Amino acid sequence: VQLQASGGGLVQAGGSLRLSCAASGSIFSINTMAWYRQAPGKGREFVAAINWSGAATSTADSVKGRFTISRVNAKSTMYLQMNSLKPEDTAVYYCAATPISTWPPKSFSSWGQGTQVTVSS
Repeated sequence: VQLQASGGGLVQAGGSLRLSCAASGSIFSINTMAWYRQAPGKGREFVAAINWSGAATSTADSVKGRFTISRVNAKSTMYLQMNSLKPEDTAVYYCAATPISTWPPKSFSSWGQGTQVTVSS
């Protein structure tokens, strides 16, 4: 499975961005997908996850109420709508996928290359 994240950029605080993660290759093996982020000098942080049907989602407390995860399986694409962005949301955002359906997900075997999100104050 190959994952391609896109949609990052520079935005002012309070603004919005929508990230996309397009899957290719053995997409039949994809079940749960997720977004993680890594800020400069910090470890990778879980942001949100979504199961295959979209009926189950999980969102980190730090972004709850501001970020929404979704997916369109017919397009093999996952999204992250980010609203009310804050400077502390600045990070490289990575998408991830796993063929395992266990919820909540424990780990991910496929990772995208990341897209930079920069929020200015």
